[in-house]
Amino acid sequence: MTTPGGDQNNREVNIQISRWGDPASKNAQYQIQPFYIPANVARLYVPPGELTHSFRWEPGKITFRTFRGARAEPASEIIGEHIFTSGVPSPGAESVRMAIYVFGSPENLQRNGAEVVVDKFEYLP
Repeated sequence: MTTPGGDQNNREVNIQISRWGDPASKNAQYQIQPFYIPANVARLYVPPGELTHSFRWEPGKITFRTFRGARAEPASEIIGEHIFTSGVPSPGAESVRMAIYVFGSPENLQRNGAEVVVDKFEYLP
C-alpha cells in the first residue's frame, strides 16, 4: 500500500502506550520512524489515570510531552518529555490515525478490558 507522504518513512510519529509483552518494561514510548534506530525511540513510564499526550512538530525538531490530567496547562505536572532533533521528517501530506491494538492473545483483552477516551484532538498547521 502506498500512503500519502510515502517518503521519509511515511512521516510517521507515534505515542504508544504498551509494555510490548514485557511486564517489567516501561509502559509508553515516543517514537519517530524508522523505529529500529535506537535514537528514534524514547521509553518512559506513565502512571494510571487521566493523561494528556501532545507533540509539536517543527522543522528539524519534534517535542513530545505527557501531562497528568486533562489539559496541558501551566500548572499541569509533566510526566514525560523528549525532543527528537535527528531523523525528523519534513512536512508533506500529513494524515492522522489513532488506533488501539491487542498485543498477545484476545483472551487478555476480554479478561482485562481496555479503554481509550479521546476528549479533544487539535491540529494546528
